[in-house]
Amino acid sequence: MTIRRGLAALALLASIIAPARAQNLDQVTIGLGIPPTVTDGGTYALAEELGLFRAEGIELRRVVLSGAGAILPQLLQRQITFGFPLAETLLAAHRPGQAPLPVTYVYNAGPTNTLEIAVRADSQIRTLADLRGGSVGVGALTWGTIPQTRALLRSVGLEPGRDVQIVAVGVLGAGFHALRENRVQALNFNSTWIDMLELEGTPARRLEFPPVYRRMITNGFLVHRSTIDTNPSLIERFGRAYAQAGIACDANPRACVEAFWRQNPQARPADPDKALPENIGIIERRFSANIRDENGRDRVSGQYDLEQIREYVREMARQREFATPDVPVEQYFTNQFVAGFNRFDRAALVARARALTPPRP
Repeated sequence: MTIRRGLAALALLASIIAPARAQNLDQVTIGLGIPPTVTDGGTYALAEELGLFRAEGIELRRVVLSGAGAILPQLLQRQITFGFPLAETLLAAHRPGQAPLPVTYVYNAGPTNTLEIAVRADSQIRTLADLRGGSVGVGALTWGTIPQTRALLRSVGLEPGRDVQIVAVGVLGAGFHALRENRVQALNFNSTWIDMLELEGTPARRLEFPPVYRRMITNGFLVHRSTIDTNPSLIERFGRAYAQAGIACDANPRACVEAFWRQNPQARPADPDKALPENIGIIERRFSANIRDENGRDRVSGQYDLEQIREYVREMARQREFATPDVPVEQYFTNQFVAGFNRFDRAALVARARALTPPRP
């Protein structure tokens, strides 16, 4: 009887403790500039199914704001925990002679430039310079991509607004339709979206970027500096979970795709058997660049190359997109949490991801 009572007491205690622990999870809100698709969305979906963020004591919430330009104000007001804008959003906001804004990028989620300017494959446009007299479509005029787009055009002798128009066409299908109807001659979307355009039956040609633009980072996780000062553990735990999610998707792209479809049934294609290998290809292309460098070596998850960023800042200032080349890069980007991001058993994680046997779609 005593043993039974003891077991009952332990069961009662467990029932009390478990909800309490769940309630003690850190609530983290991420501000996104565009709706996630299979690459970004798949990362979070697989992370949730593997319990990676919860294992780090985090409950995640994502909100899609009206473009990257809306993220920085929300972060400055501390309405979100992490922002996920392009670096240009912050760098273009810096003004010479003024104190740096109290925000810092802590995790490099886009170590290579995944932004593309693409035209239809049957177009006569083969280089950026050939865009003269045409229009480039973007999702919205609040997008953080636009400073880079203007600088790219100037780098080949074209003046935006005079030689080339930059026009809002909407995201995904709306933009694809504008290109097909020749309302714009090019789209400035990320590589995943251009892959999706092609999967929908429109072959595309991607225009070559000059090296300084091709090497530039894209999105990263931006925090208010007060978070670094008061809760550095949260940043490290978040980054570690995100790093593991990316490696898991790279190790098992199929599991990544199917997790995304389960969490986003509206994105599930009508013919999933046909779409599965195509979406796996999109995942493989994106994560191959994110996880490994051009020589095939594993990247250090979350790490920034500050000199590469400084080179880009100088170019953007030369093209009149940044007010000064003297941006305090070392204050706006940090690698102080990188060791913690990578403090996990990579081989065990890869084995766990590869062992997943998700059901057929």
